[in-house]
Amino acid sequence: MKIVTLIGRILLGLISVVFGLNGFLNFLSMGPMPTGLAGQFMGALFISHYYWVVAGLQIAGGVLLLLNRFVPLALVLLGPVIVNIICYHVFLNPSGAVLAAVVTVLWLIVFYGNRQHFSGIFVQRV
Repeated sequence: MKIVTLIGRILLGLISVVFGLNGFLNFLSMGPMPTGLAGQFMGALFISHYYWVVAGLQIAGGVLLLLNRFVPLALVLLGPVIVNIICYHVFLNPSGAVLAAVVTVLWLIVFYGNRQHFSGIFVQRV
């Protein structure tokens, strides 16, 4: 299981850093802007520069995963970003959902390998 977690951590870190850097440098062609609500949503993210915050969080989480430092913090930073990516592809633009599902599975693998660090949040307080 350690090898699976290691591979998942490295892959998730690489994906996060590459797509986070792409938010700033635009070296990957994302194709034409989607139409409808998906296009409006993406337009709002770009115009407001909110996309830079998301890209920055992806880079920070990815670097932490690649360095194998503060992995629980990296998972906490990347978790909400991944949830938003999944929601975007489920509700607004189904294309690209496969990569979003792969990233989700990788996140779950790394989370499972570090579950002892999150045990406190699953304890019911009376």
